[in-house]
Amino acid sequence: MQNLKAESTNFPGKKSILIGDKLIDLSTPLVMGIINCTPDSFYTESRTITRDSALAQAEKMILEGADILDIGGYSSRPGANNISTEEETKRIIPAISAIRETFPDTLLSVDTFRADVANQALEHGAHIINDISGFSIDPEIVDVAARHKVPYILMHMRGTPQNMQKLTQYTNLFNELMSYFSKKLHLLQEKGVNDVIIDPGFGFSKTLEQNHDILGFMEHFQHLGHPLLLGVSRKSMIYKKLGISPEESLEGTIALNAIGLSKGASILRVHDVKEAKSLVKLLY
Repeated sequence: MQNLKAESTNFPGKKSILIGDKLIDLSTPLVMGIINCTPDSFYTESRTITRDSALAQAEKMILEGADILDIGGYSSRPGANNISTEEETKRIIPAISAIRETFPDTLLSVDTFRADVANQALEHGAHIINDISGFSIDPEIVDVAARHKVPYILMHMRGTPQNMQKLTQYTNLFNELMSYFSKKLHLLQEKGVNDVIIDPGFGFSKTLEQNHDILGFMEHFQHLGHPLLLGVSRKSMIYKKLGISPEESLEGTIALNAIGLSKGASILRVHDVKEAKSLVKLLY
């Protein structure tokens, strides 16, 4: 336990984020539960296609100890269908409103790359923007984050969910990711977005081997000076490597989350909150 904390704090970086007037401590990692208001997410058990099912999933995760709920209406699995802004909004706003009304103290993140969707989600009670595209698809989402003064999760991805797995060629994976984040962080700072969380983007524009390479050097992203989010839950880097299904990938998820915590992850984004909370409790 002591070695884990020591390794994580040998790097510069913020161990808190500001949400409104509340400082959220990240010295002990937080668990973010995934709520997919979609009919086609890769893990079937995560799909909540009605307001009531999303609310029930939220209640379950909160009872299991979720610190944040991440609500999305656009499936970002490789090759996912593109949907309209109107459809995405229709999927998530009722869920966000219901969860905020029922569980007002729970932090909510909106998983979207569209400025208009993010804006509506924040107006209905979300607290964080989680943008898989790193504002490359809709740059105006940065203005939304700045205007609402909310934390922004900056992920690495090339292209779109429809073509990202054709864009996996890198000359030097680590250097290119560091360059990407450095440039994006500079632009965010210029816009006045200071509370940024770094997500390496496991499964997005990366091969199976590249995903595991990133996990191997993830601690060095702490040099960017911002908290790290680890999102490997039940992904192909687990189930394809083991020759199993996403439904059978809980143990692999726990193993990789443990490695991620040892590399300095401050937030675990997961489908299985209870197991992730137990892991954090064991290590911290």
